[in-house]
Amino acid sequence: MVLAQANITGKVVRAEGKAPIANASVFLSNATYGTSTYQDGTFTLANVKPGQYELVVTIVGYEDFSQTIQVGHDPIKINIELAQKVLMLREVVISSAADWKRNYEQFKREFIGTTENSKLCRVVNPHVLNLIYHSRKLQLEASGDEFLVVENRALGYRTKFLLKEFVSDGIEHTIRYAGKALFEQLPGTVEQKKIWKLKREESYYGSAQHFYRSLYKDKLTQEGFEVHDYTRYLNKERPSDEVIQQKIKFFSRTNRDSLMRWYKLANLTKWYQENLVRLPYQGFEILRSTAQSGIYAITAPHYLYVVYTKKHEETEFKDIYRPLDMENFETSVVTLYKGYFLFDMNGIVISNPSPLYEGTWSKAKLADLLPVDYEPGD
Repeated sequence: MVLAQANITGKVVRAEGKAPIANASVFLSNATYGTSTYQDGTFTLANVKPGQYELVVTIVGYEDFSQTIQVGHDPIKINIELAQKVLMLREVVISSAADWKRNYEQFKREFIGTTENSKLCRVVNPHVLNLIYHSRKLQLEASGDEFLVVENRALGYRTKFLLKEFVSDGIEHTIRYAGKALFEQLPGTVEQKKIWKLKREESYYGSAQHFYRSLYKDKLTQEGFEVHDYTRYLNKERPSDEVIQQKIKFFSRTNRDSLMRWYKLANLTKWYQENLVRLPYQGFEILRSTAQSGIYAITAPHYLYVVYTKKHEETEFKDIYRPLDMENFETSVVTLYKGYFLFDMNGIVISNPSPLYEGTWSKAKLADLLPVDYEPGD
């Protein structure tokens, strides 16, 4: 079945004086629909698939505009006013070329990824990034005022990412980022496009996007997913990561015996009293509709333990619990910060903060990211 597609048109003007703004970037975030405004400020996004999207308008010197839109079968017209940006003084950090390169290599590993796909990714303009490393907090921060352009020769996309925030916490071992992305198809031969099609499907199946779509369509079992209730508690014999890092740093200069003791403590499992309910959830037990069409909620009293039974895990995760009699399928643990979170019909989480992923889904970075309008077989 071919779904009807709609056009989105509009005009972008200045908030003061209502003069048209030319060459502003207009796109649907995390999708493949993007364009620029003409000299008269008008734009058209043609043949957009039905679904919920975030419409973004950005140009240097103005505040970014974003609005959630629901695309159906009827055309959408939207007029947009942009306010001039108030210049803010940015923190200035003087660093050597070696420091910048070291920070950039860490950023690439943690934002673009370390999977096979990442080896075929090239950052076109790395120096649009502002990189700051806080050695005392073991935190790397990154941001940019322009699109970071990444050519992904593994999946066949040029990804333009407007990175507003990126924080890698070396103590908590967490990564969080926020921004807007536009996907553009790379040109390729017929044979190359066949390879990209297979690689895209490989990235999609078993992903979080695949899981959320399967959940609201009531096809979890059919698509190969199991979701279990999972409880665990922090190991009281293991100090916090912050304390461990501080002690290792201190004793590395003073006392080898104490240093080895803290290394042993660091290697203790982070969790204990782990319990997995072997009977999987039924979809209706964790899925809720919301007042807004196309938006769904996931609720659960504890962690979610998601198993994808059509792929085996190739990475060893020290802190991911796995019963001895459970086959080594791809497994992800999901932390719900407020006991729930929201996602849309494209399979994209829209809550802030987003849920925390551990295990298989934690490996998925920009190199494995697909646009929200992607469908297997596209």
